[in-house]
Amino acid sequence: MAVDTQRFTLLRRLHGVDVSDIDLQKVEGKGWGIVTTEDLATEEEDEARSLMTIPHELVLNTTTVETYAKESRNFRDLYEAIGPKGNRLDVLLFLLAQLAGSGEEVVSSCWNDYREFLPHEPFLPTQWSENERALLAGTSLETAVHAKLLALTGEFESVREKSSDIPFWNDLLWIKKGVKLQDWIMLDAWYRSRCLELPKSGHSMVPFLDMVNHSSSPTAYYDENSKEEVVFSLRPGARLSKGDEITISYGNKSAAEMLFSYGFLDATVESGSLVLPLQPFPDDPLRIAKLYAFGEQPRIHVSVDEQGIPKWESPFAYLMCLNEEDGLEFRLLQDVEGNREMKVFWQEEDVSDKAKDFEALIQNHEISEVLKLRVVTVVQGCLQEQLEKLEPSEEVAALQNDPEIAEDCKRTATALRRVEVAVLETVVEELEKESTALSSTESVIAYLASMEATHSDLVEGDTSPGEDDFS
Repeated sequence: MAVDTQRFTLLRRLHGVDVSDIDLQKVEGKGWGIVTTEDLATEEEDEARSLMTIPHELVLNTTTVETYAKESRNFRDLYEAIGPKGNRLDVLLFLLAQLAGSGEEVVSSCWNDYREFLPHEPFLPTQWSENERALLAGTSLETAVHAKLLALTGEFESVREKSSDIPFWNDLLWIKKGVKLQDWIMLDAWYRSRCLELPKSGHSMVPFLDMVNHSSSPTAYYDENSKEEVVFSLRPGARLSKGDEITISYGNKSAAEMLFSYGFLDATVESGSLVLPLQPFPDDPLRIAKLYAFGEQPRIHVSVDEQGIPKWESPFAYLMCLNEEDGLEFRLLQDVEGNREMKVFWQEEDVSDKAKDFEALIQNHEISEVLKLRVVTVVQGCLQEQLEKLEPSEEVAALQNDPEIAEDCKRTATALRRVEVAVLETVVEELEKESTALSSTESVIAYLASMEATHSDLVEGDTSPGEDDFS
């Protein structure tokens, strides 16, 4: 992305953004970033040293979009026809208006000019070509990107349908500007990659501050003061030489999340994590009730920290592996007003508000180790299946050699696959240890022996006619 630094500085001054000892410069391997123009240092006990202050009125979120809607009749028509739909969609609608035109007839704001400093070339997986997205086959991002594109397509069609009934916007968006789905996808990419969680204002896009890059060892942070101005400050104890890059943290996210939202992987992080969907057993007669009681999409979270210690968790897996014989029951009860409500019972106790706590609830069960072994086996199987999906197919191998595919897409997709394979292999190894340990306990051995004996009795007692007995 080409940036006119002189124009950037002029725009910053025009909109009252104060800076001290920092500047926008090219950063090797990252594009653009904020660097120091002087040696900077703070002690742990020092007061925060402010490097940049952004006026509150420049911050973009639902509140400011509502304000712009009050000031511009044309934008208000569009906003009322489509929104308010929540912070993200409100901001995207505002950015769409900025993309279509500028000046008083649309909305006059700093974003009229600032959007030229936002990336217009594809940088998130949702903006990749179909062949580039195929590089993600088998990774945890494959279904996430597909689902996101379906959602974005639905949003775009809804915006187009509703705005086409407004003559001003129909003419500006669809006739003069010719806005396309890829434009809407780009606006979503801007929002996801540049949105920050402010202490008071919540999720917001903050111009100028959004030029600060991420680091797992950040040297600065942002906050809001009593005037609700956004203040960018040096971290206590930070020491930087002139020309060093100043960074913040985008949060503790998995490799897939970083690529999905920001378009890059943090090569300095040795740990890794991923989230996989978990489906209930298809032949489980209680599967619908379990999903309803759980209340959210079942998942498996796996991770390996910087010390190489694996961890997994899946609250739904514990509920998924229980049945009525274990003491699980679902009841439809009616209150005094005649409303029916489903309740979850575990060993005759109402645990409807503890559907995500079955890992703890099974601890006192007489066959708790057997129940835990079921869960471990299910999770291990899911992870093993995901590992098999991560094996590069012939199609992926061919795409890696395709000169039409962007090299950055090849590198990041390969890096993501490598991270996820390493995490899964480490966690599967840990699950194998857990399975072996549980299988050697007295309760599990006794349980399996009783099951085998029961099976033998059933076989011996089977007096059904043979295949050739037609009597």
